[in-house]
Amino acid sequence: MERTSVDCSQSSWLQAGLDHIDQGISVIDRDLRLVGWNRRFIELMDFPSEMVRVGTAFEEFIRFNAARGEYGPGPVEALVAERVRAARTFVRHYLERTRPNGVVIAVQGMPLAQGGFVTVYTDITERRRAEILIRQHSEELEARVARRTAELRAANEDLRKSEERLRLITDAIPASIAYIDKDASVSFANRRFAELFARSTDEGLGLYERLQPHLAPAFAGATQTFEHTYPLPGGDALTTHNVLIPELADDGRVLGLFVLSLDVTATKKAEAALRDAQKMTAIGQLAGGLAHDFNNLLQVVVGNLRSLKDEVGADLAEEYVEPAIRAGRRGVDITQRLLAFARRQPLEPQAVNVETIVTRTIGLLRRSLPRSITITATADGSPWAALADSSQLENALLNLAFNARDAMPTGGTLRFHVANRTASEGAVIGDQPAVAGDYVEIDVTDSGTGIDPPTLSRAFEPFFTTKRFGMGSGLGLSMVYGFAKQSGGYIRIVSELGKGTCASLLLPRADAAPEAGTPAAEQYRSRGHGELALLAEDNDDVRLVIRRQLLELGYRVIEARDGVEAGGLLVAVPDVSVLVSDVVMPGEVTGSALASLARQVRPDLRVVLISGFTDALDGSTASLDDVAVLRKPFEKEQLMRAIEGWERIKEPTRS
Repeated sequence: MERTSVDCSQSSWLQAGLDHIDQGISVIDRDLRLVGWNRRFIELMDFPSEMVRVGTAFEEFIRFNAARGEYGPGPVEALVAERVRAARTFVRHYLERTRPNGVVIAVQGMPLAQGGFVTVYTDITERRRAEILIRQHSEELEARVARRTAELRAANEDLRKSEERLRLITDAIPASIAYIDKDASVSFANRRFAELFARSTDEGLGLYERLQPHLAPAFAGATQTFEHTYPLPGGDALTTHNVLIPELADDGRVLGLFVLSLDVTATKKAEAALRDAQKMTAIGQLAGGLAHDFNNLLQVVVGNLRSLKDEVGADLAEEYVEPAIRAGRRGVDITQRLLAFARRQPLEPQAVNVETIVTRTIGLLRRSLPRSITITATADGSPWAALADSSQLENALLNLAFNARDAMPTGGTLRFHVANRTASEGAVIGDQPAVAGDYVEIDVTDSGTGIDPPTLSRAFEPFFTTKRFGMGSGLGLSMVYGFAKQSGGYIRIVSELGKGTCASLLLPRADAAPEAGTPAAEQYRSRGHGELALLAEDNDDVRLVIRRQLLELGYRVIEARDGVEAGGLLVAVPDVSVLVSDVVMPGEVTGSALASLARQVRPDLRVVLISGFTDALDGSTASLDDVAVLRKPFEKEQLMRAIEGWERIKEPTRS
């Protein structure tokens, strides 16, 4: 028994070790069946996990590969038979195979003494690419050396012609090439090398001074690889990836250095944009978490203040309670802006007519902006309908317009422009690559003071503002950014100091046309006359406030601290008419799961889910069309409308 335990332990350690090897390993027995493997084998060969098991026939793996085109064209069974026949010879073999996904795998099989064979799979894709690149560089260098030798032997005319041909060839090569001789002087530079550094060819001959720190080890015979950033006129910078390759004489002396430079500025900018996007995502997660916690606090504060207002006299309520309620509502507004930035605000996306919303926004702006600001609106052709929440889109446009107003203290022009735009594969909008497809683009352009680059780089950060203390929360652009991202769109800002700013909001095109007409009139039927409501909320203070609201609405209330307790009450108490539940609760039963249970055991039960943000809802509520979702914090009247909303009486619209 002890020996068996030791063997198992050793086997586990051996398998763990094999799983950490960067090469795939498989062991096939004499009957051509799989008896051993490691994790890298599955990853490299991309076999289904259910296929990789002890006893799987070698032929089954070959047939799977042939069926998905791993061995090229030909009848599957013929391809399988050929490889199984070769495997039965149990001889050492080595081959390299390029998979359809471009990965190059080196396969080395070694027979075992007791029959069968062990095969090692190695990903050599990067090695082969490096060899090709080195071979290309070597061929270029060999051609350069050959041409240089020919130049030294030729007459003056032949030398001139050879140099002309060399110039034509090197100028056509998609790389920046230069040559530094043994005196550390640049004696040759091609056209791309000069263009790369925004210099003429002659001026480019002095650029070796920038390479000075790397010259000494290169002249000692060591190849140097490094990146360098060069400042350019206008404040931009250019980054290059450089390689210094020594040219060696027959006796080993270094005759000079070949310089190969590639412009990697765009790559570096893309990496920086990715870091910025990741930073914004992290800030958004933090903002969303804070907003959720503050929503619970505000639910308690505002709810108790509303109850207190009903208990005290009118004078005390007006002097003390009402200002506190207004401050609480301001806190609610701030948390909603945080949720908008974090992309967690509840949205109701639908097909909307963007021109109509722009026109409605301009109507609001004309009453609030000074007359010194001229507002215009244009459109290219017939803009598509956009898929967005119309009220949130209007708020976003108002935020952009108010920022434009602040940038034009002495007046100016505010222009709205709507156009259709199609993003192709690989397009970049704002801070990230765009999903290919159709979008509706809304440009909000002002003729104001503009934004400097450091400020522009932080424009979407929450609470970042250049306004005086108390003049702004720094959440306006953050809200627009979050709204765009949550809607599946993008936002970008282009600005130039002294000339103005253009903020472009892109929203996905809607498949359907905007709905027209007026919704049917609705009236609510009161249902709070002594009916029993089940309240599930894990926060004691929040539960106390909501309990009081339900009592004031005329309901009797029983309470539960979590979903498990609420589920038991739901089954045990048949008199429950209303379920009000938080979405996020401790334990395995969330509010969404509780709502699903309620629909199973009590189909006629009215259900209201409450949450600080929408992404707390899980997929289990996707099929529950008759569940109301109420956003924290809320007041008694909002709770009443959410409960009574399921007993709405539709009336025909009167003309």
